[in-house]
Amino acid sequence: MRCNLLVSSTLLGLSSAAAVQSSQRKSYDGYKVFRLTVGEDVAKVNNIIDTLGLTTWKGRPRAGAAADIVVPPARVNAFEAEITGMEAVAMHQDLGASIAEESTFSAYAVGSANSTWFNSYHSYRDHIQFLNDLQSQYPTQSQVVSAGKSQNGEAITGIHFWGKSGKDKPAIVFHGTVHAREWITTMVVEYIAYNLLTNSASPEIEGFLAKYDFFMFPAVNPDGFIYTQTTDRMWRKNRQTISGSSCIGNDINRNWPFQWSVSGGASTNPCAEDFKGRAGGDAPETAVLSAWLKKTKADQGVKLFIDWHSYSQLFMTPYGYSCTAVAAKNTELQSLAKGAAAAIRAVHGTSFKTGPICSTIYKATGSSVDYTNDVVGADYVFTAELRDTGNYGFVLPANQIVPSGQETYAGVLYLLQNMK
Repeated sequence: MRCNLLVSSTLLGLSSAAAVQSSQRKSYDGYKVFRLTVGEDVAKVNNIIDTLGLTTWKGRPRAGAAADIVVPPARVNAFEAEITGMEAVAMHQDLGASIAEESTFSAYAVGSANSTWFNSYHSYRDHIQFLNDLQSQYPTQSQVVSAGKSQNGEAITGIHFWGKSGKDKPAIVFHGTVHAREWITTMVVEYIAYNLLTNSASPEIEGFLAKYDFFMFPAVNPDGFIYTQTTDRMWRKNRQTISGSSCIGNDINRNWPFQWSVSGGASTNPCAEDFKGRAGGDAPETAVLSAWLKKTKADQGVKLFIDWHSYSQLFMTPYGYSCTAVAAKNTELQSLAKGAAAAIRAVHGTSFKTGPICSTIYKATGSSVDYTNDVVGADYVFTAELRDTGNYGFVLPANQIVPSGQETYAGVLYLLQNMK
């Protein structure tokens, strides 16, 4: 067995930083995360996970794919004994220490929406302040907007901006932090918004703003995001109660009311991380986001929709619900996805795989991408899994925020340059 410790880099701005603390916070001290090469040993690996009561970061193990397995301290010896002879790499030798480093936030001063924001991760309240501060720098061409309220009454907040020709042009819509623990997506959506606005006087960006309205929602699952910062860093779902169950939360990317009832792409178990809900669209966040998209389509059209996730470095197209169904614009979508991946790779050499969701990562029913493609009728629809491919997983060091933002921004510019 090969186990390598991958040490996170020191966060920037530590002199004014304060770590997130909570007396009720779930501790991951001493937990290890292993990337296990499954090969054809799917049944064996699943049996190990079930027998030891372990959790995984990327769903159930599949043949030919690596399994990222979270192992509590008391089970480490037993796990290592079970996987003797198999290839494994330690992504985190102490997950609690990695989380503590990642969750050391630089202090944010009100009114300072500048590039230093991207040197570290931030509290949810600071994210809202950042959007308000960014908007205040461009008062005549932007506004802070809400798509609706979450389960706990938080506004699903975004920034809307446009060019000199005014509002109500076809919309570019980005969603981040659908899954609460995917913090890099919050930062990357903000990075894109920040760079489009701060470069809005350049001829190229001015041209994009003349054609489109931009709606950037960095955290569409605010309740879950807050919960990752106060209680459980690894939380994925929203925070709604489930009738007939003591478990909490729907996976709001398995809850959209299109192809929701197809089997095999989500769980019917309320305790599962990919629980689809009791009915399609019964998550408050899904309900308001789907209604907002339909209204935006009716009012001004939706040119481009991207749902940003992490991790795996994938740039994907519809569909998730079926590996045989083919999107109407599939040829064009695949060409654009490949072009975006090439633009991403040209920045830092980061490789993204492209293709339809189902055949590229796994079957996923009730997804925002399938809904926005077929029900909303957006012109172009994608979903991306950002950095990385398994060195750090969900706990991505803060020194990767800027490079991730840079390469993703390049991919977005490619789409804006090449969409018809």
